[in-house]
Amino acid sequence: MTCNQPTPKSAPGTSAYRRRQPERSTVYQVMQGHLKTWLAGCRQADEAGLPIAGYIEQDFRKYLACGILAHGFARARCAGCGYDFLTAFSCKGRGICPSCNTRRMVETAAHLNDQVFPQVPVRQWVLSFPKRLRYFFCP
Repeated sequence: MTCNQPTPKSAPGTSAYRRRQPERSTVYQVMQGHLKTWLAGCRQADEAGLPIAGYIEQDFRKYLACGILAHGFARARCAGCGYDFLTAFSCKGRGICPSCNTRRMVETAAHLNDQVFPQVPVRQWVLSFPKRLRYFFCP
């Protein structure tokens, strides 16, 4: 693994690995500050007959742990220069975490481009779902 850590031998303009800091984003701060209140309101509404699915709360809580070193990390070392750095674990969630959604979107696009589409020019591609699934996702 290379880290682009500036060393006396490295070219100018290279920079060291910087951990993304989700706790500094506005969305993260709002969710962290108001998640318990929102869940309490949902539980009160549950008594009125409007339940919230359990996976929704689980996804929100995973998002709050995504990218935070206190919730787990891996230590990596650059083989070239010996620079140590920490990489926080991700939630690998779908739908809430912008970082994990972007990573999944890029991986899917690369797979489609490299493995699925033929090696001919493509102007546009359309993904369609059967009607039963369309009604399930878009009532």
